[in-house]
Amino acid sequence: MCGVAGFLQLAGEAGGPLDVVARTMADTLSHRGPDDSGAWADDDAGIALGHRRLSIIDLSAAGHQPMTSDNGRYVVSYNGEIYNHNDLRAELESAGVVFRGHSDTEVVVEGFARWGIAPTLRRLIGMFAFAVWDRETRTLSLIRDRLGIKPMYWGRFGNTFAFGSELRAIRAHPRATTTINRNAVADLVRFGYVTGDKSIYNEVGKVSPAEIVTIAGDGTVSQERFWEIGAPASDSPEIDEDARARIEALLSDAVKRRMVADVPLGAFLSGGIDSSAVTALMQTQSSRPIKTFTVGFGQQDYDEADHARMVSTHLGTDHTEIRFDADEGAALIPRLPEIYDEPFADSSQIPTFLVSQVARRDVTVTLSGDGGDEVFAGYTRHQLAARWSRLGGIPRPLRRALGATLRAAPPATLDRLVALLPRNRRPPQAGMRLHKLGAVLGASSLESVYDALVGYGDHFVLGADATAGPARGPDPDDPVLWMQTRDLGGYLPDDVLTKVDRASMAVGLEVRVPILDHRVVEAMWALPTDMKIRGGTSKWLLREILYRHVPRALFDRPKQGFAVPVTRWLRGPLREWADSLLAERRLAQEGFFHAPTVRRLWQEHLSGRFDRSGPLWGVLMFQAWYEHTGAGR
Repeated sequence: MCGVAGFLQLAGEAGGPLDVVARTMADTLSHRGPDDSGAWADDDAGIALGHRRLSIIDLSAAGHQPMTSDNGRYVVSYNGEIYNHNDLRAELESAGVVFRGHSDTEVVVEGFARWGIAPTLRRLIGMFAFAVWDRETRTLSLIRDRLGIKPMYWGRFGNTFAFGSELRAIRAHPRATTTINRNAVADLVRFGYVTGDKSIYNEVGKVSPAEIVTIAGDGTVSQERFWEIGAPASDSPEIDEDARARIEALLSDAVKRRMVADVPLGAFLSGGIDSSAVTALMQTQSSRPIKTFTVGFGQQDYDEADHARMVSTHLGTDHTEIRFDADEGAALIPRLPEIYDEPFADSSQIPTFLVSQVARRDVTVTLSGDGGDEVFAGYTRHQLAARWSRLGGIPRPLRRALGATLRAAPPATLDRLVALLPRNRRPPQAGMRLHKLGAVLGASSLESVYDALVGYGDHFVLGADATAGPARGPDPDDPVLWMQTRDLGGYLPDDVLTKVDRASMAVGLEVRVPILDHRVVEAMWALPTDMKIRGGTSKWLLREILYRHVPRALFDRPKQGFAVPVTRWLRGPLREWADSLLAERRLAQEGFFHAPTVRRLWQEHLSGRFDRSGPLWGVLMFQAWYEHTGAGR
């Protein structure tokens, strides 16, 4: 995995020699690529590309970037891995292409030269972000993979277009001037992440998944998509066993392709359905025990380490388990603004970084189960969507009354009631989930349900557009597929994949996500909902695949998730840190948040009657980032 940076200067000075500026930008990404660095520039065209390399395939100098095609037309700076590069190499060699080395980068750049940019992208199986300079047409193309696994930011500053894998690379350009996007801050408070093609800066945006942004020499910008997800569910479903066999074959191939590396390789194993399925398919295709890694926090509601150990024992993996106490986990929090670079407020960022840090001691590449919930319909909201026609049939006044009752009871009270259930039937964080259910019961449409489940209600950011958000429409014919599509285009790239990319790249670890192989995604989208949710059981088809390798009894428990006890930490070891960032005078002086609202939420949270950690964590992550970057000075 690598870091990409550079710029296109339409006129004027770049603030120094072009290649030096590009190298300076790229060097801010040394954590993403500690093994090599490079820069290339064409002063006459005003283009400069920088690169930092984490060597995974072809560790020799033949993989050095930026890389130029043999015919001299295309120059590429690239972050990612192409898992079918050997297949494409053979195809290109049969057409007369002679290769200098064995890297996937060379295959891609020669593919651009032979087939063109968009046709080559459609052939690729992998994760990638490209900056491609076409010396013939004098155009710069910025590209992101189909699902948004790898990041690419870009912005315009006068006559300069700057781009990079992270915002810090763009900030390093001498012409970069930035102002804070208050709508992005509102996103952070409502959802925990910046949504869509926005960034925390008004002047910078993101390349969207499956998008090519092309910048011409005159400054004209055009955008095109090179992939769409494909047809929805078929009216003629396959026989269960045929569907299971076909999806398992695709997923097994996706795993096998991602096990190819010239460096040590392992897997994240949380003990849940997704990571266990990936680990099982890895172990069946390995001649020796694979290395697996998990972290735990020693608190039952937030710890799946015991489950991971049982799965590891059954599969025979070489397992590493590290447990952190509250103080150790909380000690990481001051580092989060540096690690994530852009404010980010999904608290599972903490265990994700910690497990990456542990794994990096032994391996350079890991596989993970990320994407399983989105592709196989594993979230609670997907199950609610499957029942929406029945919920929607209940008179709304009655639903609203039931919802108001649930939301009126403090989560701690609801937790005590749920504690009366048998231990193996108690959902983690029950009080919080019942509060969410209260919001769902009062919803007027499926879109309202989705917003209630993925967000924290109205924002309180001063100067933000309170009406911003997706367009409303009638309820869809297939509510589950509709929610999955929303997740795949938003929550997945903006939250899940951002979290994994920044956490792993901070320690120079490459994480591969076989469930997000686009062939698996397309195949699942073409299956009916009954193959995903059946009899109230989520991820039905993935479970059927997993149960061929691991006993069903190991997974007969409520969904837990990968989180940390932020609710408790804010009342304990993080209280002093949070109280400083949430001081009313400070909030009023900085002018981003309605200070009385924030203070009310903070006092309600400290009282223990309500869990306000969701929106408060968004405020805290912004405040910590704002302080770290010096944006307020």
